[in-house]
Amino acid sequence: MRVGTIFLFSLLPLLLSLPLSIAQLPPDTAMSSRTLDAILQDCAFKAFLRPKTGVPYDAQVPRNLTGIRVSAMRLRSGSLRTRGVERYEEFQIPIGVFEQPYVERLVLVYHNLGNWSEKFYPLPGYSYLAPVLGLMSYSGATLNASELPELDIRASDKPILIKFPHVKPAPSGSVPKCVYFDLQGSVQFDILSHGNVCSTVQQGHFSIVVESNAPSPAPAAVAVAADVGKGGTRNKHKVWIIVASFVGGCLLLIMLSLLIAKVRRTKQGMKIQQLEWAAESNETLHMASIGGTKAPLAVGTRTRPTIENDYVP
Repeated sequence: MRVGTIFLFSLLPLLLSLPLSIAQLPPDTAMSSRTLDAILQDCAFKAFLRPKTGVPYDAQVPRNLTGIRVSAMRLRSGSLRTRGVERYEEFQIPIGVFEQPYVERLVLVYHNLGNWSEKFYPLPGYSYLAPVLGLMSYSGATLNASELPELDIRASDKPILIKFPHVKPAPSGSVPKCVYFDLQGSVQFDILSHGNVCSTVQQGHFSIVVESNAPSPAPAAVAVAADVGKGGTRNKHKVWIIVASFVGGCLLLIMLSLLIAKVRRTKQGMKIQQLEWAAESNETLHMASIGGTKAPLAVGTRTRPTIENDYVP
């Protein structure tokens, strides 16, 4: 009996250290994001000792999830719908947000996955510029409950805004995007607003990403430089050919215009000469030149005059 007691006391430190050792182990690689949500919900509810409405409470996470931040805020359903929440960490919740099914009190749980973002929310072909942030809602009727189902909250008037304060600079030539992960595992992308702001009408997890396989402008610049080095002379020749063609076309157009004007003047001169010739050829009187002018000259008359006094009947 004494030997058994001594044996139990010798195992007691080992048994006491077992939970701590398990907590220090790395998380199971098969842990899903939904399992993580349940664990973080349990941690968040344990942060409520004597909760005050509308006050966020930071929670402690297991050691094997160090780097993840969790907080919880208890609200009245009517207050959330009529007043909203001006600021809850990075989230700005407007008025008009309601939950389904209806509960008198609800708890908003905030996630910041930090360096665990890519593990629980892998996104092939994209790189994260900000940590994954989560906003979940649960019934606040019983604060010692665990593994609660999420409520379905919706914004009816204005969207919920997520303002990311710390965002990595995007590679040159790439366009950052908002990414949204819903509770069913689907992924949606949206436009990133000015000031690194994303918007949503429902709960879930959010972040800012950029395509990791987007073409970098540096190789393109090198390619352009190489092309200029090889075909630069040919491009210059093309430019000179275009300029010469333009100038030659302008000169040809001017010469053609002058030629047309000269032809018109020549035709007008010929018409005047023809009119003068016709006028001179049809006159009935002889013309005589007197100085530098021409005047009609009568050479005779048809009836000779008779003196009346010399008339002899």
